[in-house]
Amino acid sequence: MVDISNTPGAVAPSSASSPTRVALKRVLGPAHVWGLGVGIVLVGEFMGWNFAVGKGGAIAALTACWLAGILYTCVAMIDSEVTSTVAAAGGQYAQAKHIIGPLAAFNVGLYLVMAYTMLEVSNAIVTGDLIQAFAANMGLEGEVDKRAYMVLTIVFLSWLNYRGVLATLTLNYIITAIAFAAIIALFVAVNPLTPGTVVMHDQLLTGLPYGGLGILAAMHFGLWFYLGIEGTTQAAEEVRSPARSLPLGTLTGIMTLLIAATITWYIGSGLMPWEYLGQAVTPLYDAARLTGSKPLEVFLFVGTLFATLASANGCINDASRAWFAMGRDRYMPVWFGGVHPTYRTPFRSIVFFVPIAILFAISTPLDQTITLSILSGLLGYTIMAISVIVFRKKWPLDSIARGYIHPLHPLPAILLLTLCAITYVAVFLGYGTQLLAMMVFYIVASVWFALHRYKYCRRGEQFTMPWPKPRGY
Repeated sequence: MVDISNTPGAVAPSSASSPTRVALKRVLGPAHVWGLGVGIVLVGEFMGWNFAVGKGGAIAALTACWLAGILYTCVAMIDSEVTSTVAAAGGQYAQAKHIIGPLAAFNVGLYLVMAYTMLEVSNAIVTGDLIQAFAANMGLEGEVDKRAYMVLTIVFLSWLNYRGVLATLTLNYIITAIAFAAIIALFVAVNPLTPGTVVMHDQLLTGLPYGGLGILAAMHFGLWFYLGIEGTTQAAEEVRSPARSLPLGTLTGIMTLLIAATITWYIGSGLMPWEYLGQAVTPLYDAARLTGSKPLEVFLFVGTLFATLASANGCINDASRAWFAMGRDRYMPVWFGGVHPTYRTPFRSIVFFVPIAILFAISTPLDQTITLSILSGLLGYTIMAISVIVFRKKWPLDSIARGYIHPLHPLPAILLLTLCAITYVAVFLGYGTQLLAMMVFYIVASVWFALHRYKYCRRGEQFTMPWPKPRGY
């Protein structure tokens, strides 16, 4: 039999002669969607956000936290509407494919894969650093090689994802809830109702050491409080009721993160000088140590460890789904579109990223991997804002059913574009070389897709939604 899967312009065989396609399982509910979204992001409360403090001081970091909160609230609302309508694996990739076109979809798919893979790498790095620091505090300094734990984290969680999505995201839900409980426990321990007893904001807050420019610079890492909540869309093809579960899980997720982000800033800025907080690797664990409570220190070690594991776990899930969807549509080699016959997971896409993640984890500094993830996320949010405007224009509210309708359109899209533009400037101030290098990479990839890869795609199979013709066509 001749394999025509990579023949330019190949026509799909008839349904009568096609083998039965093995599909992903629809086994998830709203709690799993919440666990996926919050699980990916909550690690940002345990590490990374504090680099915003180093950019402009604690007040600048709080301002960036709330501005980023507005940005991601817009992301969550827009995502909830479009994904409850385009319920397909690949999330924003599938949305761009149906609404804008192939080239935009290809780029969005790359943005997603890069954002989640670099976030997974960041989590593996922090896991290794955390275990090494905890071992040193227990008198075992020099006996722990953090690189071994980085590799173990990536390999173990990839194996877990390989074995099935239900067990993977059920675990995410449980360990994310424990990590969130650790933040609440630390908040209660610092006596927030009696300021000055434990937290010392009156002594530690120093205004804006770098002026208004510090607020702009802090926007770069302010996104780390929420980066990844859009990953809930990657579960679209595996939830039992997309129209209900995706909006409910996503919107409750962003509410959870807004609360956790504000509490985290309050704790960190009230216990540590901004000069130290701005460069700490595990700020909440350090905060727990400063309280002098050994049980709380252990709980925050566990919470930080669970947060990194939950985030890495969710990132593997999301990156593999985006890559799988691109393979299934032949935007990438069709080999990546395979589904395991027993576990019903995109196993080839999962395994493919294991050595890539390990290589970055053992060779790249944490701030660099965080920046690569943030930049890719920003590019995706920019396309998302354009996509929802085009979506509403082509398919108005009365033309197709939606599981959720986000309010005040087009204000969320305009806000999102504005805040993305501000954050691009913030990233350029500190990491201009990385920003330009990533833009060159995506431009080269776009040229490769347009001139080479797209000829292998089956045009008629790319658009799977039973929608009427767009308005005006």
